[in-house]
Amino acid sequence: MDSTPKKLQLKSHVGLMGGVSLVVGIMIGSGIFISPQTVLLKIGSPGAGLVIWACCGLLTVLASLSYAELGTVIRESGGTYMYILQASGNLMAFMFAFTYVLVLRPGGSAAQALIFAKNIVAPFYQDCPPPVVVVKTVAAGGILLVAIVNCLSVRCAMGVTMCLSISKVLTLVVIVIGGVWVLSQGYTASLQNTFEGTNLSISIMGMAFYQCLWSYSGWSNLNFVTEELKRPEVNLPRALMIAIPMVTVLYLLVNVSYLAVMTPRELAVSSAVAVTWGNKVLGGWGWVMSVAAALSSFGSLNGSFFSGGRVCFVAAREGHMPDILAMAHVRRLTPSPALIFTTVISLIVLIPGDFEGIVNFFSFTAWFFYGVTLSGLLYLKIKKRDLPRSYTVPIIIPFLVLLAAVFLVLAPIIDNPQIEYLYVTLFILSGVLIYVPFIHYKLCPGFLNKLTVFLQLFLEVAPADKNL
Repeated sequence: MDSTPKKLQLKSHVGLMGGVSLVVGIMIGSGIFISPQTVLLKIGSPGAGLVIWACCGLLTVLASLSYAELGTVIRESGGTYMYILQASGNLMAFMFAFTYVLVLRPGGSAAQALIFAKNIVAPFYQDCPPPVVVVKTVAAGGILLVAIVNCLSVRCAMGVTMCLSISKVLTLVVIVIGGVWVLSQGYTASLQNTFEGTNLSISIMGMAFYQCLWSYSGWSNLNFVTEELKRPEVNLPRALMIAIPMVTVLYLLVNVSYLAVMTPRELAVSSAVAVTWGNKVLGGWGWVMSVAAALSSFGSLNGSFFSGGRVCFVAAREGHMPDILAMAHVRRLTPSPALIFTTVISLIVLIPGDFEGIVNFFSFTAWFFYGVTLSGLLYLKIKKRDLPRSYTVPIIIPFLVLLAAVFLVLAPIIDNPQIEYLYVTLFILSGVLIYVPFIHYKLCPGFLNKLTVFLQLFLEVAPADKNL
């Protein structure tokens, strides 16, 4: 009888269709139901807005191709965190983990939860805006529900993601078909003189890209769960190349449908563009679009929790976060401490948060670290060509995406600098003040070890090894 203790590992539950569903489920969230009017308000014309949507889709495809190569070279969960760790070292990786865990992931979750809540309560407040306290209470409930599902079972979380992904795609297909029907009736006025009034200010374009890229956010999340993906060297690039072009085409067709049904002014002033579309096309059944938008946001929230919690988990496993966050439940094999921690921070961010502000700072910070990651890919392609790769992209692709990342970081502050972006930059740099004493010199308070043991027993978790 073999007495060797078995290692606790996260299991590979995610296949090709699960990977496609995860990417689609996170990407199609609140953005396509709220960002079109914000993009139009920023850029000033429907034609330029469609160009922005197409450019964001192309940028996302090119960035995902680069990430697919990184995912086949570095086959560990953690996505951007692991890539920065391998190419740029511990300090930069810690700064990303610090910012991601405390700002990016909680901010993204809070934004998705807010849109979920606004849509789910909208039918009860048809004549007035819903009270802020009601919206935020429902949003908090959504975050807690998603956290419970993800802590209980990986299969259950993936099942929710796959079901809601199908409903999201069907919702967008309904919008596309409705737009085609309206266009066939000859209603094309909104699609004429489409570039009139375009605002070409660099900062305005940057803000328009931010709002649009929010709808595409989630394209890199499959890389966060590489260890739980079956045959990642094959399924990672395939899933990305199926999901992202499909979402891009749907987004463009949906925007055309919005413009076919509404005038640019109606689109710009709508508080919930999909609901306005539904009221015009579906009549008495317009409330269905409110429910569909709520489910879409909930599905994206669930998918982002599933993948985002793994960054916290992997960072702790590498020694950049408290040890308790690198543990998994002994029976359910879910990284429940990391998920619980992420939930608490998300609820804190939800208290003062507003949607547009969260999106702007999310995009600014995310594309800063995407730029760092792509710089690392260029380094690996030039200096470490002998690393085994099952998939590779021409070097021009990550170079172009890097240039786009530099533009997206600098554009909003070139001719209209705002003090908030300085605060975000200082927050990122403040990670150095934590890294040096607590990570590099390991000046860890003694009580933390006792707290770790207590939480380990209370949460029924144990250290989890890599699933190689």
